[in-house]
Amino acid sequence: MSGQSLTDRITAAQHSVTGSAVSKTVCKATTHEVMGPKKKHLDYLIQCTNEMNVNIPQLADSLFERTTNSSWVVVFKSLITTHHLMVYGNERFIQYLASRNTLFNLSNFLDKSGLQGYDMSTFIRRYSRYLNEKAVSYRQVAFDFTKVKRGADGVMRTMSTEKLLKTVPIIQNQMDALLDFNVNSNELTNGVINAAFMLLFKDAIRLFAAYNEGIINLLEKYFDMKKNQCKEGLDIYKKFLTRMTRISEFLKVAEQVGIDRGDIPDLSQAPSSLLDALEQHLASLEGKKIKDSTAASRATTLSNAVSSLASTGLSLTKVDEREKQAALEEEQARLKALKEQRLKELAKKPHTSLTTAASPVSTAAGSIMTTPAIDIFSTPSSSNSTSKLPNDLLDLQPTFHPSVHPIAAAPQVGSTWG
Repeated sequence: MSGQSLTDRITAAQHSVTGSAVSKTVCKATTHEVMGPKKKHLDYLIQCTNEMNVNIPQLADSLFERTTNSSWVVVFKSLITTHHLMVYGNERFIQYLASRNTLFNLSNFLDKSGLQGYDMSTFIRRYSRYLNEKAVSYRQVAFDFTKVKRGADGVMRTMSTEKLLKTVPIIQNQMDALLDFNVNSNELTNGVINAAFMLLFKDAIRLFAAYNEGIINLLEKYFDMKKNQCKEGLDIYKKFLTRMTRISEFLKVAEQVGIDRGDIPDLSQAPSSLLDALEQHLASLEGKKIKDSTAASRATTLSNAVSSLASTGLSLTKVDEREKQAALEEEQARLKALKEQRLKELAKKPHTSLTTAASPVSTAAGSIMTTPAIDIFSTPSSSNSTSKLPNDLLDLQPTFHPSVHPIAAAPQVGSTWG
C-alpha cells in the first residue's frame, strides 16, 4: 500500500471545509502510506502546541480519533505523532495527556487485513502501553524523566531518601513498559515501526540516565538508611541490575539496525561485591550473623560502584549532548536554506524604477512670496517703555533680535502621475 488513500484525501478535504488546520495536519501525518509521519507535518503540530490560541484537547482528540481506525498504519502513525509531541512539543501537551483518566485503549487491537497487519498489531499494543505509562509517570511526579535536569545537582541526585524510594519505582515501571516493546532487528522492516523505534531509543537513553542517577543517590544514602528503607533500597538495586541487562540487549538491537556506534552509550556495571556488601549491611540491621567487614572495605566497594555508575552516566550524557548538537546544526542548516531561497526569490523580482516629475503644486509653492511675521499683540508704547528701564537691568538682559525668517519654499514632491 503506497501513497495517500482515497479515504485520506476525503478526510483531509472535510477538515479543509470546516477550517480546522490542526485536524487536517493530523490526518496528513497519519495517512495510509507505509512510512513514518512527514517532518513538515510533525513540525507544524509542534508549533501548534506552542501557540496559546490552539486548543490542546482538540489536538489530542484528533489523534485519539485516528487510533480508532482499522488500519495498523494509521493507528501506528497516530501513536508515533503523539509520542513525538510528548517529546518535542510544549509541555502543556503532555500535561493534558497526564490529566486524562484514559489514553489509548488498544490492548485488543488487531488488524486482520494481512500478515503484516497481524505482526504490527503486536507492536502497536506494546507501544500504546508505553505511551500510557509515560503519561502516568508524569501525573505521579509532575515532570518528564527524559527531560529532567541531570548531574551532581540534578533532580534525582539531590532527592531526599523518602522521595527517592517512591520515585525510582515509577522510573522502573516506565522503563519496563519501554523495554517490553521487545523488537528484534529483523522485525524492523518498514518506515513506520522504524520511526517508533527511534523515538523509543532516544527515550531509553534519557530515561536510563535518570534511573542511573537515582541509583547513585540511593547507594550514597544506603548505609545511613533505616532497616525498612534498606530493605526497599536493596530490592530497587536488584531490579536495577536486571534492567541494566535488558537495556544492554535493547542497545544491541539499535546497533544492529545501523544506529551510529557513537550514539550508543557504554554501560559500566557496578562490581558484584557491592550487592554482597548491601545484603550484609541489611542482615546486620536485622540482627543476623554476617561476615566480618571493615568500614574501610565497605567504603571502597561503594566508591568503586558509584564510580562505575557515574561513568555510565557520563557516557549517556555525551550521547544526549551529541544528539542536541546534531539537532541544532540541522535547524541552522534549515534556516540557512530558507534564507538563501528568500534571497533568490528577491533577486528574480524586476527592479522597477519610478520616474518622478515636479508637481504643479510644488512648482507653484516655490513662487510664494514671504513676508515677515507681524506681532499682533504688541503695543506701540512697549518699545518706548523699555528705554526708561534702569541701565543696570538692561545690561543683564541679552540683546534681543527678532527671529523672523521667511517661510522656506516647499520641497518638490515627486509624482508618479507625471
